[in-house]
Amino acid sequence: MRRILPLTAVAALALGVALGAPAASTVTIKMATNSALGAKILVSSNGLTLYHYVPEKKGKIVCTGACATDWPPVLVTGTAKPVAGTGLTAAKLGTIKRPDGKMQVTYNGLALYRYSDDKKAGQAKGQGEGGIWFAITPAGAVTKVSAEDSTKSSASTSGSASTSSSSSSSSSNGGAAGGAADNTPAGCHAGVTVMDPADPCYNY
Repeated sequence: MRRILPLTAVAALALGVALGAPAASTVTIKMATNSALGAKILVSSNGLTLYHYVPEKKGKIVCTGACATDWPPVLVTGTAKPVAGTGLTAAKLGTIKRPDGKMQVTYNGLALYRYSDDKKAGQAKGQGEGGIWFAITPAGAVTKVSAEDSTKSSASTSGSASTSSSSSSSSSNGGAAGGAADNTPAGCHAGVTVMDPADPCYNY
């Protein structure tokens, strides 16, 4: 009986420690092509765009309080480590301790955040917000391309293709028009000057 009690106490203590320890949660960072930005960027496991707060320099976290409510940091708990999805460099993933002690995921040293107004995959409403929030590229840099830039680029490409097509069509039609405008009578030769007004080839 004396042996059983200590063993029971140890088991209870171990259980209490296990219950008190935060569970490890795996966080996967993925890459996706964002159609609005026309660029490949980092996204969360469910496809939400990930951003970096440019004023954060030298590994110092400054987006806290209300800022962290609008821009939730990407966190890992327990002993979990972030996982790199296809197309990303695993060695670039890391973590940084926030002022509140929580561990935030980083990519190439850039702390990652979501934007509260992005509700579904593919949205990038936070891009360029205040000139300080930007999506992250797989290379580990902020991308400052905007949806407007992407639209202009697409329009420019489309316009160039249209102009090229129009030019080609015009050239083709011009040749036809030239042929139609050439009413040289049969038997007359282009480039041969006829001086006799009575000759049917005169002025042709």
